[in-house]
Amino acid sequence: MTATTPDGKLSARLIFIALGAALGGFVFGYDSSIVNGTVDAVEHEFGLNAVTIGFTVSCALLGAALGAWVAGLVSERVGRVRTMLIASILLAASALGCGLCFGVADLIIWRIVGGIGVGFASVIAPAYIAEVSPAAHRGRLGTMQQMAIVLGIFVAFLVSALLVFVMGSADAVGLFGLAAWRWMYLSLLVPAALYGLLSLRLPESPRYLVERGRYVEAAAVLTRDMGMKAGADTEKKIEEIRATVHIERRQAFKDLLGRFGFHPLVWVGILLSVFQQFVGINVIFYYSTTLWKSVGFAESDSFTISLITSVTNVVATIVAVLLIDVLGRKLLLAIGSAIMTLSLGMMAVAFAQSVTIDGAVSLPGSWGIIALVSANLFVVGFGATWGPAVWVLLGEIFPNSIRAMALGVAAAAQWIANFAVSTTFPALAEAGLALAYGIYAGFALLSLIFVIFLVKETKGRQLEEMTL
Repeated sequence: MTATTPDGKLSARLIFIALGAALGGFVFGYDSSIVNGTVDAVEHEFGLNAVTIGFTVSCALLGAALGAWVAGLVSERVGRVRTMLIASILLAASALGCGLCFGVADLIIWRIVGGIGVGFASVIAPAYIAEVSPAAHRGRLGTMQQMAIVLGIFVAFLVSALLVFVMGSADAVGLFGLAAWRWMYLSLLVPAALYGLLSLRLPESPRYLVERGRYVEAAAVLTRDMGMKAGADTEKKIEEIRATVHIERRQAFKDLLGRFGFHPLVWVGILLSVFQQFVGINVIFYYSTTLWKSVGFAESDSFTISLITSVTNVVATIVAVLLIDVLGRKLLLAIGSAIMTLSLGMMAVAFAQSVTIDGAVSLPGSWGIIALVSANLFVVGFGATWGPAVWVLLGEIFPNSIRAMALGVAAAAQWIANFAVSTTFPALAEAGLALAYGIYAGFALLSLIFVIFLVKETKGRQLEEMTL
């Protein structure tokens, strides 16, 4: 299958298709980041305690787990493109509901609705991109999902900062009598609506069309959008797909089951997701201000700190785009695991030297610089490897007969793991940051062993070659 120009480059049409699908990643990156600017203002406006505000923020993760779990089933029933449209509608509804909420109860409800939309988007983007991409470029196109996520986080950070700059503070009242924090939520309407509009212009996955017996439409997508020649080549590809999907019945959850609960390949997908979260990427920045203060930055420099972190994420993802189809997924993950083990281990050692002064953690001597360098090395190591490569692998390791369902289960595991890490970190931090980062370093080491012995290389392989 060649969706390329005569000189071997990807066609503009296919790049547009992949970008359209990856916009779901932008929306869920935006959604996860925009809430950070609202926390203090929401806590103040509704008089919430630490437990309530914590759940208000984290409940979206539970919604995302639910959304991911059912997204595979929905995409099998209504198709990949309609699933994207449903995700955009849920996210837009959440933006309106959160921005215009009357109290914490309906804010939580709308946060969960948005989380379900995020779960849908997190599943359907990698599945769809994998199914419309040629094998030689599937990794590069698949990393667009992660690139979109980090760009969404970056843009949300800028929008929050701009609203606070213009209005004075997150709880300041402005246009139409709405506080700045409400406009932060409402701003999600723009990318959510754009995601929905672009999804309406995307072709349906040819593998879904073949599974539904819509061969003429599948052939049209293969020729018009994926660059195949009409005739024998297209007919051969359709027959290859037919041989690897359930023509006579729809995918069912029981197709994922095996001797150990799930089929071993499904467990590989689940463990990829769990390890991606258990290295602590989503809590590593809780103490980033402390690290930067230890080398001369003030707490008021949080804007600069966040900007540096966001740009680092984007640059690291660009590295992944350049390397994933050259080095392959397995080697890239192994390199990432090694870097994360080293950097997290050094952070654990550094924080073991920490002292508490007036209730604040301080790192004496050169340990602050060591911890700071290690933390940023961890961000780069994760962003260039495990961040994007896991989404690529989840979109391509499963055979056609179970891809959507299996990806949904694996993504649900990722959101549950995210929730578990986020909720346990405060207790671990209270016990000692050296312990927290030591545990994450341990999981990074386990991820290396897991990659070496259980993850198979998928670089350059057709999706029809994937078997259980």
